[in-house]
Amino acid sequence: MVPAYYFLLFSFFHSLLLGLIIMPNVLAISHKHQLYDIPNTRKIHHTPIPRLGGTTFLPVIIITVALMMGTRYFLGYDIINLPGRVVLIEFLFLLCASCMIYTVGIVDDLIGVSWKWKLLIQIICGLLLAISGLWIHNGCGLFGIFQIRAYIGIPLTIFFVVYMINAINLIDGVDGLASCLSGVSLIVLTHIFIQERQLIYALMSFSALGIIVPFACYNIFGSQEKRHKLFMGDTGTLSLGLILSFLTLRVLQTGATSTYSIENKLEILSSLIIPLFDTVRVTILRISQGKNPFLPDKNHFHHQLLRLGLNAWQVTMIITLLSIMYIVLNKWLIINININVLLCINICIFIFINTLINKLIKRKRRIQVI
Repeated sequence: MVPAYYFLLFSFFHSLLLGLIIMPNVLAISHKHQLYDIPNTRKIHHTPIPRLGGTTFLPVIIITVALMMGTRYFLGYDIINLPGRVVLIEFLFLLCASCMIYTVGIVDDLIGVSWKWKLLIQIICGLLLAISGLWIHNGCGLFGIFQIRAYIGIPLTIFFVVYMINAINLIDGVDGLASCLSGVSLIVLTHIFIQERQLIYALMSFSALGIIVPFACYNIFGSQEKRHKLFMGDTGTLSLGLILSFLTLRVLQTGATSTYSIENKLEILSSLIIPLFDTVRVTILRISQGKNPFLPDKNHFHHQLLRLGLNAWQVTMIITLLSIMYIVLNKWLIINININVLLCINICIFIFINTLINKLIKRKRRIQVI
């Protein structure tokens, strides 16, 4: 009998190995055909950088999960703790949604896509996940809401998927930030799925983590001068956002096929607080200034930290540590505090940090003027 954790380790290293093999070829193709992310006033890099690193994410994850699960079936194992029909339906609809989001990501990275088309595809992806059965059934007491009917839960799920995809996409403005924050969430998800003995979801989250690691090495430590630097592009952020949406919705489920605790649900949402909260803050700011909330700018949390004089690596580490802080803090507080009070505390902490950073930025500007 092969222990389940062997399959998890194999999935991680299989994804990592495929990433190490494929990404140098992606770099070579990008340089040969000059498929670059061109610098502009909104971006912080100053030289053209290949932006197709994310094209490796989805294929590697699908290959790895299919290979590991196929091997398990070949050895006489079954999917642990879940009816096969439930998993089959969820993954068939996920495959359909992921192919759509992957395609629009590649087209956007190569020639550009209007935000309206990207939003439409994201809505369709959210609908597909909801149709598969992964829609939000329970509010877990947030704002006093528990059971949620389908006519509210399905639109709420679509909004959540669109929200998540855009949150990951918008946070990808500094080297390593999107991959580090996604990595933290994937580690949390893997831990939760192992606890619940739902191996196929743990395989997916650990496979995604495996492909992120080699990409992060190219993205963070790759040299522009040696032509080794790589961005994930919209293909990567959109794919990661959809996968994180899918896995998070699985944890948020209630019913016969789900035994996840309120602590599990809070743990995964806590790992995503920084991109989720920052997306709301930036959207409100854009609307208040009369700007289109779907068009990019330089008002994100990481841009604020950059204005303090921090470099990209320092910004990534600070935000990643803040994400971990939220996980630990909420896991400790939920024992004695109502979830609504906890949400208020989380929002207040985020507002306090942003206010403090803005004051430091203003102080720095005054000193520079003097």
